[in-house]
Amino acid sequence: MNPKPIQKILVANRGEIATRVMRTCRDLGIPTVAVYSDPDRKALHVRYATEAYHIGLALAKDSYLNIDKIIDVARRSGADAIHPGYGFLSENVDFAQAVLDAGLILIGPKPSSMRAMGSKTRARQVMKQAGVPVVPGLQEAVQDEFSALQYAHEIGFPVMLKAAAGGGGKGMRKVECAADFSSAFLAARSEAQNSFSDSAIYIEKFLHKPRHIEVQIFADNHGHVASFVERECSVQRRHQKLIEESPSVFVDEGMRKKMGEIARLAARAVDYVGAGTIEFLVDAHHNFYFMEMNTRLQVEHPVTEMTTGLDLVEMQIRVAEGKKLKDLKVHSETIPANGWAIEARICAEDPRQNFLPTPGIIRHFRQPSGPFVRTDTGIYAGTEVTADYDPMIAKVIAWGSDRLTAIRRLDRALSEVTVKGCSTNTMFLRQLLNFSEFIKGEYDTGMIEKHHQESPSWIEEEHKIVALLGAALFSFEREQRLQTKVNVNLNGGASGAISKWRTVISPGVRF
Repeated sequence: MNPKPIQKILVANRGEIATRVMRTCRDLGIPTVAVYSDPDRKALHVRYATEAYHIGLALAKDSYLNIDKIIDVARRSGADAIHPGYGFLSENVDFAQAVLDAGLILIGPKPSSMRAMGSKTRARQVMKQAGVPVVPGLQEAVQDEFSALQYAHEIGFPVMLKAAAGGGGKGMRKVECAADFSSAFLAARSEAQNSFSDSAIYIEKFLHKPRHIEVQIFADNHGHVASFVERECSVQRRHQKLIEESPSVFVDEGMRKKMGEIARLAARAVDYVGAGTIEFLVDAHHNFYFMEMNTRLQVEHPVTEMTTGLDLVEMQIRVAEGKKLKDLKVHSETIPANGWAIEARICAEDPRQNFLPTPGIIRHFRQPSGPFVRTDTGIYAGTEVTADYDPMIAKVIAWGSDRLTAIRRLDRALSEVTVKGCSTNTMFLRQLLNFSEFIKGEYDTGMIEKHHQESPSWIEEEHKIVALLGAALFSFEREQRLQTKVNVNLNGGASGAISKWRTVISPGVRF
């Protein structure tokens, strides 16, 4: 394949990831094209792009999922390449093929690779044939509830019901016993149909206290595949990731080497090109099993960038142009990492109301700053956060020479975040960072659920404490601005109040 420089890129996405891709394009001097729906007319990605085109109504099927409209904009704008970001059409085989059929460059894997990995059941079959260990379960979708229940009895409860075409926790249910099976099966099928237009469900054995660990891979068009140090994504609610870190405190060098080998094997099994992720479930005894392959860039890719110094979007673009990995200064199958990075996803939702989305207009947004802190966002003061799309509005990432430094730095960075106009989960994220299980690295995918069941009011209590602290800080800062003298001592005044509230919160929480 002869290298062909890309002239203009259409970013077929919105929000944080669209803006993030455009930033790399600016660094490379490549013009960008944005697409937007009615609610996104004033969105940051629209303002950031070189040019922007309206593609429809708020409903994703009428705009960001409309293949014909996006291809049409690419033609009209003169874009010669399309980057799909993540979500929406990023793993849609029909879209990938349509891009190629239109004579455009797809910044992503081949349609054949996406097809092989797009169905979770098909992916399990391919991986098993390639010698990759998979979670015990069915290799095909179940036909009906009765057959599904029979198989669940065979492998033993608890089991996981999963959407065959799924991802992001949609169409997924854990079933503890036979009595709960029928309702869970119907709910999983309904959610799968609504989310992916495919109600197919398959069954896996539920692993006790599993950890969710993944390996980023990268492949060029010349047969070269490289793997990165793993990322841990076990801090989840409703099977959706909230905090990710790299490397994992749970993985030793032997396990890391083996996971990298398996990940590269999986990529070669489907003739993969570009950025992808092999996701594993890991049990308490360090046994790991293939779960799925994401044929796109991941939300958590910044932690890999922070520990390697590589720009994964730039790598995607260069590989799409036909470059070899060695041209990108990747000379080994295993890419070394330095230090530790942790990412937290800030969402417009209220943890006190069962994580209900909180749409609104952002009146004020302050980002954190300081050494080794990065913020990826798609909002600014004046942005309207609607209920039409995913509630994630920003990601904050911190790097440290070791894990504890990274945790402290991210906690400090989150303390600087201010969002006015809608509620966010920022304080909840800080609480998670300061759980003793997280600090010790002794956590699994059930950590949030466990704490919520043991103490349903813990979120509410934390917010009350933070509100009191915020009032004290506001009062203290106001008096400083008025240049009045404040009696600062350990027994009274603002500092005394802050000191007392610090003792009310668990010792691990820092402000």
